[in-house]
Amino acid sequence: MHFAAIGDSFTEGVGDEQPDGSTRGWADLVAAGLARTRGEPVGYANLAVRGRLLAPIVTDQLDAALALDPPPTLLTLNGGGNDMLRRHIQVADLVGLTEQAVRRCRDAGVRVVLIAGADPSARLPLGGVVRRRGEALTAGVAELAARYGTDFVDVFHDAEIRHRPGYWSADRLHLGPAGHRRVAGLILDALGEDPAPIDPVADGPARHPLAELRYYREHVVPWVARRLRGHSSGDGRDGKHVAWVSVPPQETHAR
Repeated sequence: MHFAAIGDSFTEGVGDEQPDGSTRGWADLVAAGLARTRGEPVGYANLAVRGRLLAPIVTDQLDAALALDPPPTLLTLNGGGNDMLRRHIQVADLVGLTEQAVRRCRDAGVRVVLIAGADPSARLPLGGVVRRRGEALTAGVAELAARYGTDFVDVFHDAEIRHRPGYWSADRLHLGPAGHRRVAGLILDALGEDPAPIDPVADGPARHPLAELRYYREHVVPWVARRLRGHSSGDGRDGKHVAWVSVPPQETHAR
């Protein structure tokens, strides 16, 4: 099997940083799970880049994924989260871009898995806007998946992730290590694989005014400043595995 993942920070693994500063994330864990259940190495490519809008994901990243030698047998696609943080978007346009990607994968003989990203809206400023747009996009992608007979994993409506702060990183926008482990389990289960066991996650601490002030200073203000300058957190970055890497089979315990 050759598994390729395309998308933004959700797929790159932001929030699941390792001691050496690299990111891991659910896609890495899915690759390890596929190798473990098969008992043989799996080819793995991850072309996702934080901050990317959906259009370059389904053009530049998908072009690169389909050009890999050998081509992928399995490809996961998630995107649109960064689009939803912009002022003017049309959800129908995002669904249309996703449909084009599904058609290209089908034409290439690649099994595609569509993934609705986790819902961060309960902890974000203007979270109601994000929730409404996310609901509309998830419904559109779910209908698209049903129409094409494509695998679909709805992380957006996963109650565990949505309601437990322990699954999220300090910026409240990206999943933390436990969140990425849970997403990997959801995807492996949807693929008919055997997910590794996951320890339960406790609720996070209650919010306090000083903690809220620190959150806005450390996370919200820098994000707004980047937007005003027209910069993205992914500027100058490439995917972390733009060519096949071999993931060996080994016993993994996602704890």
